[in-house]
Amino acid sequence: MLKSAWACAAALLFAVAAAPAQAQPPVWIVRDADSEIVLFGSVHVLPPGLDWEPAAVKAAIAKADDVWFEIPIDAASEQRAAQLASAKGVLPPDKSLYAMLSPAGQARLNKACLRFHLAPGLMDRLEPWYAEVALSGAEFQEAGASASDGVEDSLAAQAPPSAQRRAFETVDQQIEMFDAAPLDAQIASLEETLAELDRSAGSYKELVRAWMAADTRGLERDAIAPLRKAAPEIYRRLVLDRNAAWTRTLDERMKGSGRTVVVVGVGHLVGADGVPARLRALGYSVEGP
Repeated sequence: MLKSAWACAAALLFAVAAAPAQAQPPVWIVRDADSEIVLFGSVHVLPPGLDWEPAAVKAAIAKADDVWFEIPIDAASEQRAAQLASAKGVLPPDKSLYAMLSPAGQARLNKACLRFHLAPGLMDRLEPWYAEVALSGAEFQEAGASASDGVEDSLAAQAPPSAQRRAFETVDQQIEMFDAAPLDAQIASLEETLAELDRSAGSYKELVRAWMAADTRGLERDAIAPLRKAAPEIYRRLVLDRNAAWTRTLDERMKGSGRTVVVVGVGHLVGADGVPARLRALGYSVEGP
């Protein structure tokens, strides 16, 4: 779930093999007579030294009137997210994460704990959605990745003081999306993530390669399609509903004027359900894949 939606997600993240020098992540540009929105798909956590920033994004940030992120990019948001996750992500004393999983899922969770040096007893106390957060975080740490090297932190620092910082959601809303998801859907998503970790130790690197190569089909296949199949309710909550809401906001923004940069998880921008496709369906000119 997290790999596909939050860390795509909290999505995506990596010690990757070198991509071709000319390869860059995908960028979409939406225009009308007096407005421009540059859409850039983020990988929230990255390894140091990765040359990922397209020239079009760098130029757009420098002259942006407003910059939009999924949630506010600041220390207060980080603290609030940690506080809420700790408060909402722990199971009641009489519940067990292992007991919710299939025998195969239990074995895969044990294997993941061994790989990432996680304590099985502590993992057993977590809500399924928060267990995915923990697994994603451990995978990122294994790859040497950090949020300080990620897209949001870098672009937020580059935005000029005159640019308005805006966010589509609050931290509370984002955590609630995970915590309020039906338990059976959370379990299905966690089972898929555990199966993915078991199938390929390099799935994370493969995802970054696709991002760096602007392989939108590969991104949809690897980051979105598994979630859509395994947990359609989670897909609706974390992808479809948010894409629709963000498109409505950007439609209103296009009715004004000025230059806007939007930075959200790349999984929200690819495929027929993505924000660029939705804006095209509204009749806007959208340059990009």
